[in-house]
Amino acid sequence: MTSPVDGPGLAPLAARLSAIDDRIAAAAQAVGRNHDEITRIVVTKFHPASLVRDLHELGVRDVGENRQQELSAKESELTELDLRWHFIGQGQTNKASAIRRSASVVHSVDRDRFADALHRAADDDDQLDVLVQINLTDDPGRGGAAPAQAVALAEHVLSLPSLRLRGVMAVAPLDEEPASAFARLHGIAESVRAIDPSASWISAGMTGDFVEAIAAGATHLRIGSAITGPRPDRG
Repeated sequence: MTSPVDGPGLAPLAARLSAIDDRIAAAAQAVGRNHDEITRIVVTKFHPASLVRDLHELGVRDVGENRQQELSAKESELTELDLRWHFIGQGQTNKASAIRRSASVVHSVDRDRFADALHRAADDDDQLDVLVQINLTDDPGRGGAAPAQAVALAEHVLSLPSLRLRGVMAVAPLDEEPASAFARLHGIAESVRAIDPSASWISAGMTGDFVEAIAAGATHLRIGSAITGPRPDRG
């Protein structure tokens, strides 16, 4: 009898997932780290909820979404599954309540106003895990706080009792070697940990640069199409 994982629908997905996990384990071993301390988040942007269900069948528990609408729709459709939803896109203050209702973790707190909006959206005593997003580029229009503002933003998050500061997040610039960018992020993470030792997460690294991110201490990787396959045609 063919198991679900061996079936024709799940086999390619299972193979891609296994290949990425093998690469993560090898990258961790190469720098003397335990791969068990690294969380692999599968980003399912533009893919249907059915793919998330397949990923869950394969043991995935951490799923990432860039857009509030997709996050809310998929989370509400899959409430019976044991999933940890990570919101990794740019957050708008007017969508903070919807984000908070669906997300377990928000990686992209980049300004005081967004942190405040997430805090105001709390409707119980539960704390929401959040990370301070850092802009590693010279373009102020890109998402994230300037590195010089990271500690101040972290301190603001710490002043909001319904939020739990977990660490920092960043995307490597396109015009800089990932190793150099993630080394800078590591230094910023150390500054944040100086004010809150429990804020030990570093969310960094995607398909093309997660090896360098692991070498720089990343604890959370955001992997998309290398696992999910090409994004569906939205047209």
